[in-house]
Amino acid sequence: MSAHTALPSPEAIQKAAALNVFDESGKEVTFGSLFKDQKTIVVFIRHFFCGSCQQYVMQLASVRKEALDEAKTRLVVIGCGDWKLIKTYCENTGFSYPMYADPSRALYNTFGLVESLDLTPAGQAKRSYLGRSFLGNVVKSIWVGPVKHPQFIGKQGNISQLGGDFIFGPGETCSYVSRMKHTEDHVEVADLMKEAGVAYP
Repeated sequence: MSAHTALPSPEAIQKAAALNVFDESGKEVTFGSLFKDQKTIVVFIRHFFCGSCQQYVMQLASVRKEALDEAKTRLVVIGCGDWKLIKTYCENTGFSYPMYADPSRALYNTFGLVESLDLTPAGQAKRSYLGRSFLGNVVKSIWVGPVKHPQFIGKQGNISQLGGDFIFGPGETCSYVSRMKHTEDHVEVADLMKEAGVAYP
């Protein structure tokens, strides 16, 4: 099993479960509470101004609530910036499920999520959620980020931090991991939902 798909150890999950994340109002909740009682898909995005991740979260927003309910599964997104950006991020992406912030990146570090600014390697097919060109992506990232919301500059999170896609629970267990190897490497939404047993689209 490669490093990017290796399941975290029980010790790592236990350690992570005790760490806190912030909701959109700044309230702290323990990470473990997100999957204590049910299976939970947890998507760690990059910084809150990342246009590629915004496109991915827009696709996640299309997952039907009925499909999640039928599979007894939650869908959660966690970013590495300030919690004050969550509300605007959800408005920009149409994401209506819970979103949290881990500005210390303690969870990212615990789960072995690395730093890189690399794009999709030459010769490798791009993920389907990447609808815009790289230049268009940069322009969009700047527009919905620092230009439109200058008060959030510096609060978006570490720009080189990569994310990953996990399925936790119920309880302190993890059944699926796909850590990003570069900045455009979230697992396809259809594949992630299939792993979780959630009907999609």
